[in-house]
Amino acid sequence: MNKRGISTIVITVILISLSMAAVVIVWASVNAVIKNQIGSSESCFGNYDKVQINKQYTCYNSSSDEIRFSLMVGDIEIDKIVVSVSSESAVKSYEITNTPENISTLTMYPSGDSNIVLPEKNSGLTYRATGFDSEADLIKIAPVIGGNQCEVADTLSQIEDCSLLV
Repeated sequence: MNKRGISTIVITVILISLSMAAVVIVWASVNAVIKNQIGSSESCFGNYDKVQINKQYTCYNSSSDEIRFSLMVGDIEIDKIVVSVSSESAVKSYEITNTPENISTLTMYPSGDSNIVLPEKNSGLTYRATGFDSEADLIKIAPVIGGNQCEVADTLSQIEDCSLLV
C-alpha cells in the first residue's frame, strides 16, 4: 500500500506561518488604535497651566445680571477655548475661537464689542456674559488644541461681586 500524507515538518511550518501572520495582523490593528489615541492626547500633554481664568477680573455684577470672566493664554497655540458658566438659573457654554464671531449674550469687556475673539498667545481678555438671573456658581474652561478638546484646564467656584473689586 502506498499512503501519502503531509509530513509533520511541513504541518509544523504551515502552523507557525499561520500563527505569525495572525500576530502581524493583530499587531497592525492594535498599533494603529494606540497611535491614534496617543496622538489625540499628546496635543494636550504639558499644557495644563497655560490656559487660565484670571480670578482678579472675574466677577458677578448683581445690578446688571452679568458675569465678567477673564481668560489668560500662556505660551501656547490653541484653536479655541470652551467656557462653561453655571448659575442657579442657567448653564451656558461658549466656544471662543481665534476668528472674531458674534456670540449671543457675550460681549468683550469693557468695549462692549460683539466680535468675540480668543486672547492671543501670552495675553488675556475679559468678556461680559449676560442673561443670568443669579450669581454664578462655577466657571470652567477647556482648551481645544490641534482639533482635540483637552480636559478642564481651570475652574473657579467662588465668584466675587463686581462691586467688591473696585
